Amino acid sequence: MKYKKLGRTGLDVSVICLGTMTFGRQNTQDEAFEQMDYALEQGVNFLDTAEMYSVPYSDETQGATERIIGNWIKERNNRDQFILATKVTGPSANMKFIADNLGFSKSRILDAIDKSLSRLQTDYIDLYQLHWPERKSNFFGQLGYTHHPNDPWVDNFEEAIDTLNDLIKQGKIRHWGLSNETPWGVMRTNEIAKAQGHPKAVSIQNAYSLLTRQYEVGLAEISMRENIGLLPYSPLGFGRLTDKFHNGTDRPENRINQFAQMSRYNGPRSIEAARAYYELAQQHNMSLAQLALTFVNTRPFVASNIIGATSMEQLKENIATGDMELSIELLRSINNIHDQNPNPAP
Repeated sequence: MKYKKLGRTGLDVSVICLGTMTFGRQNTQDEAFEQMDYALEQGVNFLDTAEMYSVPYSDETQGATERIIGNWIKERNNRDQFILATKVTGPSANMKFIADNLGFSKSRILDAIDKSLSRLQTDYIDLYQLHWPERKSNFFGQLGYTHHPNDPWVDNFEEAIDTLNDLIKQGKIRHWGLSNETPWGVMRTNEIAKAQGHPKAVSIQNAYSLLTRQYEVGLAEISMRENIGLLPYSPLGFGRLTDKFHNGTDRPENRINQFAQMSRYNGPRSIEAARAYYELAQQHNMSLAQLALTFVNTRPFVASNIIGATSMEQLKENIATGDMELSIELLRSINNIHDQNPNPAP
């Protein structure tokens, strides 16, 4: 397993991060314990979760993932063996069951962190992330920016950053990061944190895969120059970038088949591009998952690649890419496919 620095923190994180959003929905607690035990044994020292998980979200399963991780921490007594990240939920009309005041006000963040700490049965979070912007800006499935002149949001980053800094001083969190953000959002928070003399964001968690490479336009340079590591999610496009959808072995219970809202990876351009990457992987005696994950793992702006699996077979294949490399020839072929069909899944 390879390790990289998490932004400017000095923390060494495994290039593979275990994503946990299936825990409590698609995976039972026993299955989740098995996944976390195996990941730790293989050198994975980074777990990512969120207060809203498991996904797809619901009132009944909200917080289930954090509770499962907390039970594992208590049973294994291993909190000092890994780096733990979670997230506070942004505004959403569909998630009022979490809180009435969703967003990043001081009162909301303070309430959310205490509830997460309780569910996780720990005294501190290593990385606390703002799950998505409060303003009408970036959202899942949108490639470009559409301005909303009647957006009621005001530049409230100061209150959020002040609150996060207070939590750092209290020892409840060690660092903070962003998620689903734009270049403007990252630089604006940087500017405010610097002006206030507070720590800046150390990471950003955005979608990034062979099918979703828009991070490279603008945000990649920010990652490199501002030392803000990307924690990419959906590196396998909810399974689209795996062999089973190309060799006819997929099943109705597979995530992309089971949940219609994941249709961004079901479009004809996504299917066409994924097929081209599958054929390329076959030519090089690799699985498509190995090709897709190794590509993400080896990007210089990536700090740790968030993988998720519903079976141990998937998990073992994904974690095994933690020390793989791609040849210059193979990278050139990947980019040729990308040039012919860029970003088919926004």
